[in-house]
Amino acid sequence: MVQFTTTIKQFGQQGEKTGWTYIEIPVDASDELMPGNKKGFRVKGKLDNFSINRIALIPMGGGIFIMPLNAAIRRGIGKRKGSMLKVQLQVDETPFQPNKDFINCLDDDPPAKKFFNSLPKSHRDYFSKWIDAAKTEPTKTKRIALAVNALSKKWGYPEMLRNSKKAG
Repeated sequence: MVQFTTTIKQFGQQGEKTGWTYIEIPVDASDELMPGNKKGFRVKGKLDNFSINRIALIPMGGGIFIMPLNAAIRRGIGKRKGSMLKVQLQVDETPFQPNKDFINCLDDDPPAKKFFNSLPKSHRDYFSKWIDAAKTEPTKTKRIALAVNALSKKWGYPEMLRNSKKAG
């Protein structure tokens, strides 16, 4: 487990990362977690007293990694840009578990399931993470229905989102 204190930062104009709130992981800390690694990986631990797991560290070059702090994490820690944060991290090798209700619904639509299984793992995970991010059960149910319908049309995650925005 690595421990350090850092300042919460926010990107200005930074392409797709514009506006992201994040922390930098010091080179010595990332080397201790994954020696010689230059690719992203997942960690678990605590930010102050807020527990985290399966959080991605993103490589920025030169051995520097960042950890994006999404809205749920920011609410959990109760801090914003400029605040100091006590960080405790270790590598998280827990495999991702797809949403069980979503998988059960796919079992009822073999063509959709076949197309889903033909997608790269990261693309399959997008669907499940989007469903899991729903704050209410009705929203989760709606997202499962949208996902199964999209997959039955052989639409990937981006096509599903584009088409659902057009319809909405």
